[in-house]
This record gives sequence, structure tokens and C-alpha cells, in this order.
Amino acid sequence: MTRVLYDLCGIDEGLRFSPYCWRVRYALAHKGLEVETRPWRFTDKAALAFADHDKVPVLVDGETVVTDSYEILRYLDRAYPEAPLLGDDLAEGRARFLRHYAERTLQPAIMRTIIMDLFNAIHPDDRAYFRESREKRFGRTLEEFHSPAKGLSQLDAGLEPLRGRLKEAAFLDGDAPAGADYLVFGCFMWARCVSSADLVSNADPVHAWLERMLDLYAGLGRQAMRITDVEGAYR
Repeated sequence: MTRVLYDLCGIDEGLRFSPYCWRVRYALAHKGLEVETRPWRFTDKAALAFADHDKVPVLVDGETVVTDSYEILRYLDRAYPEAPLLGDDLAEGRARFLRHYAERTLQPAIMRTIIMDLFNAIHPDDRAYFRESREKRFGRTLEEFHSPAKGLSQLDAGLEPLRGRLKEAAFLDGDAPAGADYLVFGCFMWARCVSSADLVSNADPVHAWLERMLDLYAGLGRQAMRITDVEGAYR
């Protein structure tokens, strides 16, 4: 059986930067499940018509098709109960909180910091779509939205809950990583892949956690292509 993950790519097919896809890639590695990742771009909506969906990640596992990163994690726990990601109902409820924390607190701050790097990392054929859709969402141009100083200040404040937890344990889920870690770490992989911006001080406990996460699963995150690896792409 071939397991396939449709995964957002940028200016190079090897540049995979979606925070949501990274959640799933780590979850699959956690479960020890092999997967073929297929590059997908923002404007390639027709490629996902079979899933009745217009964005990634999309996981195809045999005859089962699952969309939305969080629902994919839930599916993996049901289909492959060994090495749980989210745990029982109470733990899963806490994981939902972390999902919203990552998406509503951390990602907006990171977006404000790296958005022009992100724009340059996107495939040229996707840039008009990205600019139009994001400027409509933000109510201003990408250039007006871009504010690294404000973004980093916002991110620094938003990281306080993580710092508290990471002073208690090596991972958000305790002594070993699981779903909570992957839900949050995805947004840092997003930034790492498209930008060289330093988001967190080396002295921050969050930085040490990021380093541990990058080394997991034979360096899954550390070995991922970055925009700085794409010849002529970074400026």
C-alpha cells in the first residue's frame, strides 16, 4: 500500500514549507509510517479535486483520504493506535488548545516577521494568488503588513507559555515528543524553511526545544531544504 501526502512546495519542489504539512510529517515519523510526499502548489487546485478540498495537507492512506492537519493526526491515532499522538479525550482536548494557540498566537507573529521572505520563497506562478488572497485577508499590502520588529515583539510575548512548560520538561508532551510538540513546532519549521530570520534567542528554553525537535527522526527537520539552499533564490 502506498501512503501519499500532498505537501506544499515553493520555488523549488524540494522546498516544503507548510506548517500544517510539517505537523503531519512529524506525526507520520512518530508512528514509524512511511509516506511518499508529492509537491503541490497554491494554484494547483485541480490536483486535489479527488479529495473535494483545495489546500494541503491531504493524506491518502490506501482508500482513505483525510484532509486538515489536525484531523489527520486524529485519523493516525485511530488507524495506528501504537505510539499515540493525542491521547485520551482529556489529552486530546488540551491538544486542541495548542492547535489554536499555534495558529492564532504564534503564526500571526511569525507571519508579520517573515512575510516578504515567504513571498520570495513561493513559486513565481503562485505569487499573484498569494499576494491577492493575503492582502485581502490583512486589509493592506504585504509590504505594509511586513514588520519584523512588531512581529518579533509579538512572538516574544506569545512564547511565554512555552517557556514555562519547557522549563519543566524536555518536550511539551513530557519526556518524549508527541502531538502537542508537532502542532506547535510546525510553525517554526515554516519559518526555518523560508527565512533565515532568528526568531528565538539561543539562551531561550524554546531554542533548546527547537534544536531537539530538529534532530528527531534522523534529523527530519534539520535536513529539510531551506530557501538558503536554493541557488539564487535568497536575497
